[in-house]
Amino acid sequence: MSANLTFTIFKPRAVEKKNLGLMIDMIYRNGFTFKAMKMIQLDPEKAETFYREHKNQPFFNDLINYMTSAPVVVAVLEKENAVNDFRQLIGSTDPATANFGTIRRMFAQSKSANAIHGSDSDASAHREINLFFSPDEMV
Repeated sequence: MSANLTFTIFKPRAVEKKNLGLMIDMIYRNGFTFKAMKMIQLDPEKAETFYREHKNQPFFNDLINYMTSAPVVVAVLEKENAVNDFRQLIGSTDPATANFGTIRRMFAQSKSANAIHGSDSDASAHREINLFFSPDEMV
């Protein structure tokens, strides 16, 4: 899998607040190409698998409840230096401390009711993409 790919989830808040179009436009304007995208309803098992590194954190159950509370949109993005550039575009996990003009600053309600996920490394992107997409779903 290319190091020029990253993975994102438009979280329940983004879907419920109808912010997808604005967020997708920001992503396109920053040079990313969508290689795959679909709307899904996460079940607890898939959410727990996805967030397994947080299993022992006190916020884990709230995170799983949030991520399974409404549909999400998962997507594979392509761009040179995709992981790092996307992390810059989405901003800090806490929207109150995220830079102005970042997706999280503009669309997230709080650290726990965040608007978007972005892979934090090429290895994470590879794992996350394979969890949600088969090779034949990529364009």
